[in-house]
Amino acid sequence: MDCTMRHSAACTWFLAALFAFIGNTPFLHAEEIEVSPQQPYTETIAVLQMLYGGELRARYRYLEFAKVAKADGHTNIAHLFKAIAESEQVHEQNFKRILQSIGVEPAEVDLTSIKIQTTKENLKFATEVELAEIDTEYPRYIHRIGPEQHQEALEFINYAWEAERQHRELIKEIQSGTGMFFSILLERFRTKPSTYYVNQNCGATVTELPLDDCPICHKPLDTYTAVPAP
Repeated sequence: MDCTMRHSAACTWFLAALFAFIGNTPFLHAEEIEVSPQQPYTETIAVLQMLYGGELRARYRYLEFAKVAKADGHTNIAHLFKAIAESEQVHEQNFKRILQSIGVEPAEVDLTSIKIQTTKENLKFATEVELAEIDTEYPRYIHRIGPEQHQEALEFINYAWEAERQHRELIKEIQSGTGMFFSILLERFRTKPSTYYVNQNCGATVTELPLDDCPICHKPLDTYTAVPAP
């Protein structure tokens, strides 16, 4: 009997102490619990990093192509390469800005593996790269990031895709001349004046300014700048 009473008293004391402790201890509500944030745009970031690197490399490559073409006396082809390089730079800067808005810095890009050849070979390579980007890479990237619904990334990747289509049209005539009549084509380009404009918002690349706003991003005409000949 005494033993039972002693145990009962001990239990009573323990419970009293426990409730006193709990009463002085604040509860953490769900919103107060610090949870390590998870990155919601994993695929978008991966794609933007790839596109950023690709655009930076493309800009460097086209500027080098322009130097070779100019040195060979093909100033109009050099002008085309320079215009495309400026468009690629617009895309590069857009992708960098979007990455930074998500809280991610662009990765370092290796430029040492870029090969520069003759103007004829550079034109052929440019054509193949442009066609590959248009027909395979951009649709795949857009499909990959679609579920994450980062609207700005989707918008500017589509802008870049449309600008690449313009690049394809600009070099289509050159593509047909990379064979046996290449020397005739070069002579024709030497005598033909060249003018290029690049939209600084979306990278649209045109030889004549549109009548109204940009056909790609619908920004006003003052977002276009003329590309000076090299």
